[in-house]
Amino acid sequence: MGRLIVNADDFGLTRGVNRAVAELHRMGVVTSTTLMARGGAAEEAIEYALKTPSLSVGCHVVLVDGRPVLSPTREIPNLADPVSGKFRPSLVNLLRAVDRGWPWRGLSPHEGEGAIAGEIEVETAAQIALLQSKGLRLTHVDTHKHTHMFPAVLRPVLRAARAAGISAVRNPFEPAWSRSRTARASLLRRAEVSLLHRLEPAFRRIVAEEGFTTPDGSLGVLATGTLDETTIRSLALNTPPGTWELVTHPGYNDGELDQVRTRLRGSRETERRALTTLENLEGLELIGFAQLAAEAAANGSHSP
Repeated sequence: MGRLIVNADDFGLTRGVNRAVAELHRMGVVTSTTLMARGGAAEEAIEYALKTPSLSVGCHVVLVDGRPVLSPTREIPNLADPVSGKFRPSLVNLLRAVDRGWPWRGLSPHEGEGAIAGEIEVETAAQIALLQSKGLRLTHVDTHKHTHMFPAVLRPVLRAARAAGISAVRNPFEPAWSRSRTARASLLRRAEVSLLHRLEPAFRRIVAEEGFTTPDGSLGVLATGTLDETTIRSLALNTPPGTWELVTHPGYNDGELDQVRTRLRGSRETERRALTTLENLEGLELIGFAQLAAEAAANGSHSP
């Protein structure tokens, strides 16, 4: 029997996202979520998480398209824009700052080193510390727009997480069987996801070296923005043995979401409705990241 972690990203982004995550967790569908430390509705999300120990809560580390915890001018001048006070708006901007725009250079022996890596590490640590200072016991980490798939970003993120007592991280790479069951993705999106798979061996090596545990892979990455009931059911019903993470972005479309820069505006409602089909689904065990991390600690093992 396959095991599935159903993780809702962007907890704390808006009250409509918070409402969707809370409803789906009460239904027994969403088992984990990752919280944005500087999200517009983060305080409400934290309050709910503190009252809901059954929900595995991680840190959704934001390094692009958001607001940092640290000062852009004094502490992270290469990572954020000192003028706007925000992170660079896109993944391409981050990669240019990290490695002159060539992500494959992150495979070098110097991956995760240098000034920008130091800024990534301290900002990640600050976001985690902000959530932990509120009383949250964080179970895992992932990153906004999957920036930790790049070795030069992954290493400092894991160092900061490990120092904070966290030992589980998302595996952002989607297996071929899952991609083949994602019919609505564009050809461009499909090419991007396929190309980025070149980074998976380095990801697994670094995760093992840093002593982390991670699922066998992520489902729904290719379908981001097009994840509907048909795709979710197809993925769930064909999940093989192992532990997998279904990456989701449920929410309610409201005035707050209209003020947020996101390409997932219309799709959040679709995902929220589609996820309800997982309720009482037989033949698939739903678990949270807390269980995965606890099993790894008990067994003295890390990534598969």
